[in-house]
Amino acid sequence: MAVGKEIRGKIKSVENTKKITKAMEMVAASKMRKAQDRMRAARPYSEKIRNITANLAGANPEYTHVFMAQAKHVQAKAVGFIVVTTDKGLCGGMNTNILRQVTLKSKEFDAAGSRIEAVAIGNKGLGFLNRVGVPIVSHATQIGDTPHLDKLIGPIKVMLDAYQDGQLDAVYLCYTKFINTMKQEPVIEQLLPLPAKHLEAETGSISWDYIYEPEPQVVIDELLVRYVEALVYQAVAENLASEQSARMVAMKAASDNAGSVIGELKLIYNKTRQAAITKELSEIVAGAAAV
Repeated sequence: MAVGKEIRGKIKSVENTKKITKAMEMVAASKMRKAQDRMRAARPYSEKIRNITANLAGANPEYTHVFMAQAKHVQAKAVGFIVVTTDKGLCGGMNTNILRQVTLKSKEFDAAGSRIEAVAIGNKGLGFLNRVGVPIVSHATQIGDTPHLDKLIGPIKVMLDAYQDGQLDAVYLCYTKFINTMKQEPVIEQLLPLPAKHLEAETGSISWDYIYEPEPQVVIDELLVRYVEALVYQAVAENLASEQSARMVAMKAASDNAGSVIGELKLIYNKTRQAAITKELSEIVAGAAAV
């Protein structure tokens, strides 16, 4: 029964794997709910600061911040990418999908002769960008399950300063947007200059007239920086929610596959055992008949 012993070992191994994937699925489900709550809690802040910035920009049309200045229709000489990925794997094709989109977008700029720089948020993106040879100006890894803005501000500021100094013509934010538990969508959106739709006041909303302290220019400068940081934080929160959802789905699929493999191995084991018993009985009957 050497074959039967080998099959029993395989069954035991797959059962142990199934226990691990089931535990990881439950952990991911728990973290997913917290990540979704954190993502939804960040939305009102970014929306409110966007409304205030839009109203301020509308009330002071004579001043245009560099973040708001729409680029002329000329080819960008230098472009920055802020690539948000996960620190860990085992979350299906989530990282592969966003990195594929980044690769396609970077090839478009390469073909047009544009120089590319990147900020990597997450180990997976950092490793990928290093492998493909994209210059990385800064990075942030080991963010954990609870992202903190103070850990993101440093790497982001490097790219914001480069844009303000005129070293970059545009900055793009690349992350995985959370749609629902079963669907996550890779997104590459223009961060700088801020698209006009980001700074449009809501239709039918009241246009507030503010009293500024200090000058309006200083207030707008500070608000726009906070707004851009809020957009990046929101992208990281969306990416974390997508990560836990993708991991939960991937681990559930792994657990289901392990169950199917165990069923098939048990069937093979039973057939092998039955064949061995039948063979022994045949030998006993043949021996008795010979006697």
